[in-house]
Amino acid sequence: MKSLPDSVKKLIESKSYANFATLMPDGSPHVTQTWVDHDGDTVLINTFEGSQKSKNVRRNPKVGMDIVDPANPYNLAMIRGLVVDVTFDGAEDHVDKLAKKYTGKDKYEMRRPGMRRILIKIEPSHVIAPWDDTSWQAWKEKKPQQ
Repeated sequence: MKSLPDSVKKLIESKSYANFATLMPDGSPHVTQTWVDHDGDTVLINTFEGSQKSKNVRRNPKVGMDIVDPANPYNLAMIRGLVVDVTFDGAEDHVDKLAKKYTGKDKYEMRRPGMRRILIKIEPSHVIAPWDDTSWQAWKEKKPQQ
């Protein structure tokens, strides 16, 4: 498992969204914008049982995502990895935590009768962290002048 650099954790902890990619049965990509969280180096996605992404990750654990800062689209992280767990345990409380982060509400307000939340746990295998100002400056200085 690759560890998540602090810059990626900081981006995840902000109100940034993930564009989360899973694989359909025919191998084509399925991408959804979603709330994102982490627990240490494990990336967490919360969805409802029966969603396309929940079906896809149970069949094929390979996933990818980018996480983009809404204030600066050039501030982004990219992660590929494997789903290591899909669980109901803690998912309801977790979606409330995400609702607080993204909407300011104490409870997730889109619950429907009979809908069960699931927590998708992802172990990163490849991580590209956001560039900080010093990385960008170093790249710019190396760039050949035209």
